[in-house]
Amino acid sequence: MRGASSSASCSPRPRVRPRPARISFSSVKLPILESSTPASSLPSREQNHVATNPLENAVKSAELLWQSAWSKWESEAEKAKEFLGNFLAACRPRERWDGRILSSAGVCSASLALSDNGGRDSKKPEKMSADRLPGGGQGPNRKGQMPQPGGVDEERVLISEILIQDKDGQDLEDAELLGTVRRALKACKPNFALTTTEVQEDVHRIIDTGYFASCMPTAEDTRDGVRLIFKVEPNQELKGLVCNGANVLPTKVVQDAFRDEYGKVVNIQRLNRVLDTLNGWYRDRGLFGQVTDVEILSDGIIRVQVAEAEVNNINIRFLDRKTGEPTTGKTHPETILRQLTTKKGQVYSLQQGRRDVETVFTMGIMEDVNLVPQPAGDTGMVDLTMNVVERVTGGFSAGGGLSGNGITNGALSGLVGSFAYSHRNAFGRNQKLNISLERGQVDSMFRVNYTDPWIEGDDKRTSRSINIQNSRAPGTIVHGLRRDTPSSGPVHGGVTIGRLMAGVDYSRPLRPKWSGTAGINFQRAGARDDHGQPKVVDFYGGPLTFSGRAYDDMLVAKLEIVYTDSGDNGSSQLVFNTEQGLPIAADWLFFNRINVRARQGLRVGPVRCIASFSGGSVIGDLAPHEAFPIGGTNSVRGYDEGAVGSGRSCVVASGEISIPLIGPVEGALFFDYGGDLNSGKTVPGDPGGQRGKPGSGYGYGAGLRVDSPLGPLRLEYAFNDQHARRFHFGIGYRN
Repeated sequence: MRGASSSASCSPRPRVRPRPARISFSSVKLPILESSTPASSLPSREQNHVATNPLENAVKSAELLWQSAWSKWESEAEKAKEFLGNFLAACRPRERWDGRILSSAGVCSASLALSDNGGRDSKKPEKMSADRLPGGGQGPNRKGQMPQPGGVDEERVLISEILIQDKDGQDLEDAELLGTVRRALKACKPNFALTTTEVQEDVHRIIDTGYFASCMPTAEDTRDGVRLIFKVEPNQELKGLVCNGANVLPTKVVQDAFRDEYGKVVNIQRLNRVLDTLNGWYRDRGLFGQVTDVEILSDGIIRVQVAEAEVNNINIRFLDRKTGEPTTGKTHPETILRQLTTKKGQVYSLQQGRRDVETVFTMGIMEDVNLVPQPAGDTGMVDLTMNVVERVTGGFSAGGGLSGNGITNGALSGLVGSFAYSHRNAFGRNQKLNISLERGQVDSMFRVNYTDPWIEGDDKRTSRSINIQNSRAPGTIVHGLRRDTPSSGPVHGGVTIGRLMAGVDYSRPLRPKWSGTAGINFQRAGARDDHGQPKVVDFYGGPLTFSGRAYDDMLVAKLEIVYTDSGDNGSSQLVFNTEQGLPIAADWLFFNRINVRARQGLRVGPVRCIASFSGGSVIGDLAPHEAFPIGGTNSVRGYDEGAVGSGRSCVVASGEISIPLIGPVEGALFFDYGGDLNSGKTVPGDPGGQRGKPGSGYGYGAGLRVDSPLGPLRLEYAFNDQHARRFHFGIGYRN
């Protein structure tokens, strides 16, 4: 612990249990004073004599008149003495206030209690009426009557003069403090008759200004009447600050809170607000911490004591999903604990605890999660118990759906059936295994995916995903037939693209809202006819592969950077992806492919506006089936899939406005534009030009959105610049 004249310091100290904080200053001393005799003694009548000098006679006559007046006032002076005795005795407190036993000679001037509301509630001493006498007894007033409660029959005394002095009896020199005292005096004014209660109320008003450590009212008898003197003791000037026990509270926060108080007389009201600022810092962050004690040292240094409840231990308790009783879990506790950002020895944060609960829940292996903090004995620390209910870990499923590729050949051709096996918590370490098979009239895919969301021993939360996939899809978007071509064959021109892929990807969060993925995979892609036989040229004689053989081989290194500010579709998103073909073998493709996607959402009341952009380009070897297809439900609406162009480069922009209608239904207006940037001819065989694709185009229209468990269902009706119109149906948000 250290203090300085112009700086604040935060230093750790042993953990303490949080308790209400209290600032106590010195008492308002109201001692019983002996009333003084008149300032001067006048000669008696027997001492007067007649002077022979006329001027002396006039002086003597004036003295006789003054003596007569004084003799009448003297009896009233005795009554004033009795009143002053009652007045000063009434100011003696005998109450226990604010948890402290006060001496019989003083009233506590100020006390600040820091509770859950940040210290805004401060207790004030009870006002004492004139019937309170030392020792708790009551006594008769000047007229021999017992005073009534509340000072109804309190005696009044005329005050001729009011002075403000320091505790040493000197005039208060500080003009600002002097003005503060005078403004606080509401009842006490010269030439007014006052009661003890009225004087005491003004004493409390002076203390309530927050500038004074004590206030002692004294009374003096003078020939002109009773002089009331308020002797005040200003608080010290703030010269330094020491803060103990603040482990997470930044030093800068403490310094900034007290910055405007240095060199000024300490004011309890302002100090209260400063301490509330420190407590507010903890409240805003959900931290278990607060100021527990404040002390003003004799050298003008304020010592602030802070208590912060640290985490003592974290336990994982598994509950039975049917009975709710504790049971043995299948998940390793370490797998859950490493997901938590809350660690032992940290100050417990409610906000951080909520995020940890959400993180564990999003692992996908828990049915219910909650976190319960409990005191760790009398240590002032916190024990955390996380109760979890595990889901069923795995099983088989079957279903059906629509294929975006196959649906262009007709509704029946787009139907796909699926069969899958999944395990959510392989080996009790939250590792995922998915094996799926999809089969349609045109489409088919077999896929095995094994994901470890957090590689053991890695402190960067790196995940690893291993994929093996064998798929076949129609080549409609690049190699489909022109709409005006007379043919009894399928729209996809009898071309299907088969891909065999195997690879591994590593992903990790880079910083808040940013993530990155790096990976490498091998791919063999080639064209086949409807009977599964290799095919090297399309309906128009154009090549289907870059190598001229039945398939193209490539080893691709991938890097992707993603920024997103939330999962809401109205949020901002930026995706940058680059793929590099590595020519390990002489006939493997050597190329670089870049993709960029961006989306910005804006809400204006209930209306949501979304602007999106995507673009990409390929440098080097390019297989025709790897060209960028432009047009369709997720590109330029109003066109068939890939009907705008097939290019080495592309750009697509879209704007959309959606308005809530009824319940989960929204209406939308949209406009799309896309083009191949005149790069269609550079694709081997010029598949876009051979099929009469315009290379650029736009579409506009309206649609409906319906929220569903599968995501938004989109039904849209669009027009394009070729005066054609088309219905679009989609599931999920646009890419």
